Amino acid sequence: MSHDAPNPNPDPNSNPDPRPVVDADPNLDFEGSTPYEDYVKADVLTHLQHLLSDDPGEMVFLVTTQVMELWFTVIVHEWETAARALREDRTEVAKDALKRSVRELEALNASWKPLGGLTPAQFNSYRDSLGEGSGFQSAMYRRLEFLLGDKSASMLVPHRGSPRAHAELEKALHEPSLYDEAVRLLARRGYDIPDAVLGRDLSRAYEAAPEVEAAWTAVYSGDQNGELARLGEALSDVAELVWRWRNDHLVATRRAMGAKTGTGGSAGVAWLEKRARKNVFPELWTARSYV
Repeated sequence: MSHDAPNPNPDPNSNPDPRPVVDADPNLDFEGSTPYEDYVKADVLTHLQHLLSDDPGEMVFLVTTQVMELWFTVIVHEWETAARALREDRTEVAKDALKRSVRELEALNASWKPLGGLTPAQFNSYRDSLGEGSGFQSAMYRRLEFLLGDKSASMLVPHRGSPRAHAELEKALHEPSLYDEAVRLLARRGYDIPDAVLGRDLSRAYEAAPEVEAAWTAVYSGDQNGELARLGEALSDVAELVWRWRNDHLVATRRAMGAKTGTGGSAGVAWLEKRARKNVFPELWTARSYV
């Protein structure tokens, strides 16, 4: 047995692993498409852009809009996951999904950056290509709004010609929203939520109730690190970013077209101003005045 002391300053260039270091070349030869393509479908995604004008600015408008649709899809998945977890009393799973959605909402909101500086002349150069197309016709965005509790049966009408989208929206219309599930959780935790709230017509937009406000006031007046307070903050983070999304949309539209009628015959800026004034998860905000 050796009695030599260990070297306190080993050579940083020495290799303690006797196996030779081999710079392996990546596999470049695949039968058919690459595994990356099979998983991501990049070839499909990058060939979905069919421009309808000669204006070079139309590409960024179209791609940005398509990216927004993909973020809507991810966020709907997260909120449906959170709603199901709340229904099953798995609040940690719900909070994890909500936290992921916050990061995704930040990325979604950043999508306005490429469009936020459009001048009226730049937008007008390809606006006619949109025809009657408008963002309010997005089925996935409508599902997102339904999950927030902002429901309206009339918003299914534009999708009657798309059976799958219509069926998914009709299902979402009659299911509890994300916030409905949070309020039902409050009731199961012993807070006094009236039957009028718990048994409300789920196909209608959620309306604030004083009893729900009182419940959140009690939650926030108690243990700030408690399960429900942390859930309330996770929901508030979501609500704040949705509000920022609506305001960014409003500002971008104002810059691009002023107060003109929106595409698809919408009221344009006037409609967006009305939307921006609406609170998401309203009692979570008003309850703070009483804590």
